[in-house]
Amino acid sequence: MSGETHETHGAVHRHEPPTSFIRKYIFSLDHKVIGIQYIILALVAVLVGMTMSVLMRMNLSWPGTNWPILGTLFPGGAPDGMMTPEFYLSLVTMHGTIMVFFVLTTAPQGGFGNYFLPIQIGAEDMAFPVLNMLSFWVTFVGFVVILAAIFFSGAESTVGPIGGWTGYAPLSALPNSGPGQGMGMNLWIISIAIFCVGSLLGALNFITTLLNMRAPGMSLMRMPLTCWAWFTTAVLALLSFPVLLGGGVLLLLDRTAGTSFFIPGGLYIGGELSGASANFPIHTGGSPILWQHLFWFFGHPEVYIAILPGMGATSHILSTFARKPVFGYRAMVFAIFAIGLLGFFVWGHHMFISGMSPYSAMTFSILTLSIGVPSAVKTFNWLGTLWGARIRFTTPMLFAIGFVSLFVAGGITGLVLGQSSLDLPMHDTYFVTAHFHLVMGVASIFGMFAATYFWFPKMFGRMMSERLGRIHFWITFVGVYCIFVPMHTMGIVGMPRRFAQFTEYEFLATLHPLVVFVSIAAIATVFAQILFYFNLVWSIFKGEKSGANPWEATTLEWITPSPPPHDNFAGVIPTVYRGPYEFAVPGAPNDFIMQTEPEPGTVPATEGAGNGHNGHRH
Repeated sequence: MSGETHETHGAVHRHEPPTSFIRKYIFSLDHKVIGIQYIILALVAVLVGMTMSVLMRMNLSWPGTNWPILGTLFPGGAPDGMMTPEFYLSLVTMHGTIMVFFVLTTAPQGGFGNYFLPIQIGAEDMAFPVLNMLSFWVTFVGFVVILAAIFFSGAESTVGPIGGWTGYAPLSALPNSGPGQGMGMNLWIISIAIFCVGSLLGALNFITTLLNMRAPGMSLMRMPLTCWAWFTTAVLALLSFPVLLGGGVLLLLDRTAGTSFFIPGGLYIGGELSGASANFPIHTGGSPILWQHLFWFFGHPEVYIAILPGMGATSHILSTFARKPVFGYRAMVFAIFAIGLLGFFVWGHHMFISGMSPYSAMTFSILTLSIGVPSAVKTFNWLGTLWGARIRFTTPMLFAIGFVSLFVAGGITGLVLGQSSLDLPMHDTYFVTAHFHLVMGVASIFGMFAATYFWFPKMFGRMMSERLGRIHFWITFVGVYCIFVPMHTMGIVGMPRRFAQFTEYEFLATLHPLVVFVSIAAIATVFAQILFYFNLVWSIFKGEKSGANPWEATTLEWITPSPPPHDNFAGVIPTVYRGPYEFAVPGAPNDFIMQTEPEPGTVPATEGAGNGHNGHRH
């Protein structure tokens, strides 16, 4: 190592923290504060999303019931307290949009990734702190705009657009296609476009930070698997969000500028033919299928943008509490990258019923099933990590094991839907709803819970209540299986999704007790999250104080005080000598060895390490 490089890493000046409230907590450049801001945003967004899901379940289970509070809050959408189908469809749209973008994308990557990636690689901050701050505030503006769509949808009978979270054209491309499809749809598109910009800024920051700012000795193969997951997620976001952004711009032009990117000719809506009046100008040559291609080219990588950080956190936590190295570390790294790469070639499996060529469907089907290979590698390596281990069943460990369970359960049904012959009859049923909620929604959230309980001591210097955490885990774990396993049965029988009620269908009458059971389980599971919110807020102020390394973990974040100082390492950048999971090392005085503890007579490996912490300036 050259003297210049050594000076860059070892004698970096310490950054003094800002003193004003605004620069410290609002427009902060500190990646840790920004990470907490992202987490708070997700915690608010998930409350909105869960409330909407409860309202949907109430209408499905007890259709036609008078809910006076609904009539008071939404007199247009629930006259006399009874929800209209349009109101229900707007709830479906907004629930899906808020949960996918502002919870499943925001918290794992923007929240925990922002907070811990720089510390885990030995950096003082993200490469571009100002850009980091902007990425959060741009995302925040996107959230404000999507909330505005609830209150300014342009129709009293809805709380936003009614076209679903996928915004399928031509319904989404025509402002006169239904209630909420006017200003509500415009705000929806603008919100998603703003979110794309914020995510792109964040992705550039993640990639630059990881490639250029690793500590001495922190070669790529000495990084924690969490860093590999955040890095791969950033690459996915960098390549997929511009496609959605471009599609959103074209969709907005169709709605406001008279273009016809997604609107075919000859449309007949509400008794009016395209071109018959100024309110419905003529459109020709557009393709609704083009929107599906653009959306799902983003949409399937989005699944892995949501799930990969959970995979990384689960791998990290399983190794820590199994007190064993991760089984097959390199195979896990290659599996993360393989999942990310293959995710770009399988978007067509969302479109089997769109009329695509059977040969295209077969190609997409084969590629879809091939993703099962790296996913199975990760699953079996998780089981290999647990095999024969001295497991410590802490709350974060329980949620990590729950993540593995849900990922496997949801992934198996993905193998079913990946075959076009099976997807055709089941695509528009609750089978699909159950599948993607298990594997993308609930599994990702279990990864977030595991990360929260695991890193809370590092973030706030206090422990969360283990007793409340265990109660929260078991209610949530049993609850989500009670919700989504019966949904698979409903889908096989043929219960259609996106329907506000099923009373008109005699063949579904026998399933109504199951629908009620699912709703009761969903409401109980949602209310169980109050325990988590209480535990989180109470522990910040009253939790038992933690040491610097309460879990006896090995990675760099645990060599700093809790919470870490403003510049993470007080101006002294650590040197890395080992891999991230040195547990149960023969002859070692403890059952774990920190990454910064040198082996006798060794020097740090510098091949592939970052080349300096001068990529940013405060």
